Amino acid sequence: MDADVIVIGAGLSGLACAIHLRKAGLEPLVLEAGDQVGGRVATERRDGFLLDRGFQVLQTWYPEARRMLDYQALDLRPFYPGALSWFDGRLHRVSDIWRRPLRLPQMLVSPVGTTADKLRLLRLRHQALTGDLTALYARPETSAAARLEALGFSPRIRERFFLPFFSGVFFDPELAVSSRAFEFVFRAFALGDTALPAGGMAQIPRQLAARLPSGTIRLGSRVERIERDRVLLESGQRLRACAVVIATDANAAARLLDEPQHPMRATTCFHFSAPQPPIEDNALVINGSGHGVVNSLLCPSNLSEHYAPPERALVTVNCLGATHNPDTLETQIRQELAAWFGEAVGGWERLAVHRIPQALPLQQPSVQPPRAAPQRGERIWLCGEVAAPTSIHWALSSGRLAAEAVVGSVRPRAIRQHV
Repeated sequence: MDADVIVIGAGLSGLACAIHLRKAGLEPLVLEAGDQVGGRVATERRDGFLLDRGFQVLQTWYPEARRMLDYQALDLRPFYPGALSWFDGRLHRVSDIWRRPLRLPQMLVSPVGTTADKLRLLRLRHQALTGDLTALYARPETSAAARLEALGFSPRIRERFFLPFFSGVFFDPELAVSSRAFEFVFRAFALGDTALPAGGMAQIPRQLAARLPSGTIRLGSRVERIERDRVLLESGQRLRACAVVIATDANAAARLLDEPQHPMRATTCFHFSAPQPPIEDNALVINGSGHGVVNSLLCPSNLSEHYAPPERALVTVNCLGATHNPDTLETQIRQELAAWFGEAVGGWERLAVHRIPQALPLQQPSVQPPRAAPQRGERIWLCGEVAAPTSIHWALSSGRLAAEAVVGSVRPRAIRQHV
């Protein structure tokens, strides 16, 4: 045997699985096709800038993240609890008044929604925060858009806040995602900070990987197929283990299992270098106008000085979908943002474009949290987005569940060698 357990994929779920396997006395070997850990949670360094791959954040409320991550070491930098929404020719601040009570008078007169809408927010917040996660995922399920309509929210607040804000979370322009997934995310926004590690999102998987001994993770090791207790690498090498955990993205898992591919949501992210940030605070800017290609904009260098070199600002613009021609899309982005921020937008320098055609699964009903790791045959278990809803919390949680399932069926190699 080359290891007690082979874990395929060094994303968050695979790393969490390996950590829990080690705690239980097993020796995992993590095989990663790419050249770094983290999967989609990645940060590129370019010309002194830190460029997260697409729009990614950490919700500090996530229970599994609180258990597994050292928040202090990550040096988390929080966003403003709310957003700036562009409509009617200017930016309007939307605030979480439970986190920023002094903003209550401003919210009461804000044109983002009606007075009745703001009272309905109380009902939505109470509903999203009631009960534990088991109760939340046991509720009657519909789409997020249908749930908001059923609660009586006006078209005004749905278009100016809910649709642009949460479509940027799920990469779903129609908010056809599960109402359970929507309420889970709403709870996370209400109970914790939305934050970035000071050194970029890649610090999260790097912190997890640092808890594993040297040699546990093999980068550049793409798995071609699984043959009973053997894993065949693209290089032709065969590795043996008592169990295999597939912790890849959903479609890589489907390929290894010879199962149908999963439909996915797409996103495109532009990173610009600017002499000055277009906004001065740490808020997310959303497009509440109901038209245009821009979904959201943020300035990570407003949160952390590490995201940009001195005297420069990093501006990140997110658009839904990944079928656009990048140059054509950039022209549209600049035209739209010139109306928001003036002629200075024309002087921004494009640093990079991240087109991510398989950014997230659809997350349409029915969505259920994992209670145990799914299994294929006697030796293969699954974790990650193929086994759980999509979020950092569920990625880490599903990795733990897979490790717990494997521990009950595999004796450590050190014990086997002496039997």
